[in-house]
Amino acid sequence: MAVPEKNIEKLVKPRALSDYLLSQGHPVVTLAEVAKILGSSPKLAADALVRLRRSAYLFSPTPGLYVAVPPQFRTWKVVPALDFIDPMMKALGREYYVGLLSAAEIHGAAHQRAQVLQVMVNHLVHDRDFGRVKLRFFSGRRVGVVPTELRNSSTGTYRVSSPATTVLDLALRPRDAGGLSNVATVLHELVEDDGLDARELLNAAQYYPRSAVRRLGWLFDFTLAPFDTDSIISWLGPITGRADVLLDAAGPRRGRSDHRWGIVVNAEVEADL
Repeated sequence: MAVPEKNIEKLVKPRALSDYLLSQGHPVVTLAEVAKILGSSPKLAADALVRLRRSAYLFSPTPGLYVAVPPQFRTWKVVPALDFIDPMMKALGREYYVGLLSAAEIHGAAHQRAQVLQVMVNHLVHDRDFGRVKLRFFSGRRVGVVPTELRNSSTGTYRVSSPATTVLDLALRPRDAGGLSNVATVLHELVEDDGLDARELLNAAQYYPRSAVRRLGWLFDFTLAPFDTDSIISWLGPITGRADVLLDAAGPRRGRSDHRWGIVVNAEVEADL
């Protein structure tokens, strides 16, 4: 995010750069912007940035991008992930949204908090750790298509999956969210706290495999979540023949058949409700 030229009344000394950026409300900058603020060459600006990073006044989530660290986070040497995930993804040229357990927590389901920030991306991004701040990335072809929301952070905004997208992602990728039992717990809490809208769920469901929608319906019924699952059944249409969707996609192919959802119950689920 560029610092407006009109705010640069005089050249800023390197040691004051972090506080200057924070005071201007523009904590995220590029190397070129730093050189302009300091009135120096890119080489001298890069040298100054190395020193500022070592002293925890700035940190760099990806090459060429720098984030001013407020005093309260300088022992971390980093800021909370939600404060830099959006400019980082823009710098990498990726579409993204905060998802899975991280999204569930944002929407109010904090029963099982993720120890990392889980981010869905449209192309591969390697996981990154910045001290206590850890980012885990998951590639998905639905990124950029499924419903999301913009939320405010202390430095700007970030994109998070909508409640409907969140529950569908959890049903699609339970192993990335602590397993089926944890997913069942989180889903029940999300429906209770957020009042999940059936129309929004079915609108988002069109982007997901029907197996994930059926698994989600089964989990809602199993946990007695306050949601009209008949609306999902109507949307799916008649489920006939043998149950053919595994509750645990990576589990054994044998188990009790649930004919309402066409699910092979091949795993034990123990929700903490």
